[in-house]
Parts: sequence; C-alpha cells; structure tokens
Amino acid sequence: MARIAVVGAGYVGLTTAACFSHLGHEVVCGDIDAERVARLAQADVPIVEEGLERLVVDGLRHGRLRFVVGAAAAVAGVEFVYLCVPTPQAADGAADLSFVESVAAEVGPLLASESIVVNKSTVPVGSTRIVQRALGRPDVLVVSNPEFLREGSAVHDFLHPGRIVIGADDQAAAIRVASLYLGVAAPLIVTDPPSAEIIKYASNAFLATKLSFVNAVAAVCESVGADVNDVVLGMGYDPRIGREFLRPGPGWGGSCLPKDTRALLRIADDAGYDFELLQASIDVNEQQLDRVVDKVAAAAGGSLEGVTVAAWGLTFKARTDDLRESPALAVIARLRARGALVQAFDPTVRGPLPDVDVRQDAYAACEGAAVLVVLTEWDELRWLDFDKVGSVMAHRHVVDARNLLDRASLVRSGFTYRGVGRV
Repeated sequence: MARIAVVGAGYVGLTTAACFSHLGHEVVCGDIDAERVARLAQADVPIVEEGLERLVVDGLRHGRLRFVVGAAAAVAGVEFVYLCVPTPQAADGAADLSFVESVAAEVGPLLASESIVVNKSTVPVGSTRIVQRALGRPDVLVVSNPEFLREGSAVHDFLHPGRIVIGADDQAAAIRVASLYLGVAAPLIVTDPPSAEIIKYASNAFLATKLSFVNAVAAVCESVGADVNDVVLGMGYDPRIGREFLRPGPGWGGSCLPKDTRALLRIADDAGYDFELLQASIDVNEQQLDRVVDKVAAAAGGSLEGVTVAAWGLTFKARTDDLRESPALAVIARLRARGALVQAFDPTVRGPLPDVDVRQDAYAACEGAAVLVVLTEWDELRWLDFDKVGSVMAHRHVVDARNLLDRASLVRSGFTYRGVGRV
C-alpha cells in the first residue's frame, strides 16, 4: 500500500483522502484551516455526504488516515501528493491557479526523488506543466487524475467510478498512479495531460448542455400541451441518449457545472474557437431561472411586489448542504428583486441567509404565503401533509420547479399546480 498526501480537506480532498484510506493506503490530509483539521481529527465531518463520515471514522480508527495543518506537514515521506486545492474562477472564466502554484512551490523542496504530484483539482489545459515549473524538481513527476464526483454520491462515485482518467507524459508514472486504484473496477484511460484535463471540462459541459436541452424541450411542451415527464421517459429508453441528466428543473448550478462550462468557453476562446453551442446552453440556463420566477408571478396574479413566497429547497441539489451557485438561490434572488418576501426551508440549511427568512421546517416556511415554489428535489418533501400546508398558506398555489410533487393529489386538495413542461 502507498503513502499518500492529500493537500486540501475540502469536498474533493476529504473524499479523496477518506476513500484512499478505505482502499488500504496510508493517507495524510493537510489543510490550512486549523479549526477544520481539529474537527476532522475528531471525526467531525463538516460537509453532508453519504458514507463519508463512516470512512473518516474507519480511517482514523485503523490509523490509515491522519489530518495535519499545512501542506508541508502532510508531504513528509510520501510517494504521492494529491493537489485538491481551490481553483477559483474570474469573471472571464479563467481559473486562478495561485493556490495550486503556491502549494507546489511550498512542497517542492520537501519531496522525495521520484515521488509523484497529482492534479486532482479541476485545472485548465497546461496546468501539469505549470505545476512542474512551480515544483522546481525535475526528479518529481506530475500527473493529471481528474475527479468525477457527484455531490450526494461522491463516496460511491470514487469507489465505483464510471472511468479512471490518468494524464501523464511518463507511462511509468501513469502505471504507478493507476496502481492506487487496485480493487476498483472501472475502465482505465491513460492519455496525455492536456487530454485528461479536457475530458473533465468536456464531460461537465456536456451534462450542462443536456440539462439545458431538456429545459428547452420543457418550454416547448408547455406551448404545445405535451407532458415533458412522458417525453423524457420516451427519450431516455434510447441507449444513445440515456436517462441521466434528462430531467427538467429550475436550472443547473453547483460547484462544478457553471465553473467548468465557463472555463471550457474560455479555453475555446483562447484557442480561437467560438463555442456557440456551449454559450447557448448557458443562455438557456439563465432563461430557465427567469421562467420559474415568471411562473411564481403568474400564480400570484401577475405582480410579486409585497407577495410572500414560500421556497422549499436552497441547496443546488438534494443530499448535500452545498449552496454554491445554487439555482434555488438564483431564483430567490430574482424573486426578491421583483419585490417578493421569501420564507425558505431546506433540510440541511439553518441560515441565516441575506434577504431570506430561513425557517426550521417546511410548514413554517409556508405560513401566510401566497405561493409555494419547490426548488430542490428533496424526497422528504413529497410526503408532507399538504392539507396542513394549505391551511397555513394565504392561497393554495404551487410552482413545482422540480416536478417533484403529486400533481393530481395537490389539485384534489384545492391547490393550483404549475410544473415545468406540463400544463
């Protein structure tokens, strides 16, 4: 088993460290946040992710996982260093590699000869060479090993991946990184670093495009009287299309899709290619957010000025507590801009949030509301007492931006119902 350092205890870093320790490797995870490190050392996992706490507890108990403050403390005596640090994005889509370069420069003098530094952070094309320069160590190899983790199922995705991608100029280094995944059954793709980096961006950009496409189809369904749920069911059985990411909603968001689509646009622009298709997907996503707000306004009678709206869901998807680039928050911001007062509930968010009254349960969020809008697909919302919901609302209007609720049941209870792609 290998000795691995993971630099960064955020979403990707913590999942990577916990899963590698589960596979039997000796892992040290370093982070600059001393408070976070202290919590993790006590198995206090600060993010919502199914199965992650169990792996952290198991790794700590068996001595295969440790948490330390700082990158330098993590890399002593290791064979592999995984860089899982933030790569924030500028307004033009360019990734800021200052954290990656800073860590590489810090740990470069401390690494053993023939060790391997692995880019796990989502980084633009050419980042492998940038890290190599920052390390200043020709005897240390740099490899790209992009992550394809879905929030809410990241542990499962790491241990049961659809594919493992390794980008390396040195085949021996690629084989060494591949050996870390022994016991994980998945197709292995070994390629050059630029191709590995593009695979990550292109995958997320395609998923974003697929989501925008189905939301555009939903708009057509509303115009012609079709039911988008039946349409996507019929489409999804085609193996060339598939069912995944073929569900309409309020728009796509999160920590990956918006950032990666903009980054690929920037990469294409720098390369002299006008990626109009991807830009259109982004434009459709912005339109979808406005369409949801228009539905809420229509349910309220046309104007949102002074109207109380109940919002169920704040995270960008269910089974996470991540609010980054959440379409729910984008819709709420638009509601507020048009004068609405928003009372919200989310199972993993306890607030406070600017300009949003975050309530402790779903019923409290509905008190006095003229319209209820469902923005995140939390399964537990399906099974609430809707007679009770209606009794505390000022008016029984529902805008279901996730097509989550039972339309027929709500109509029987006296609600007006507006979904996405359904009339």
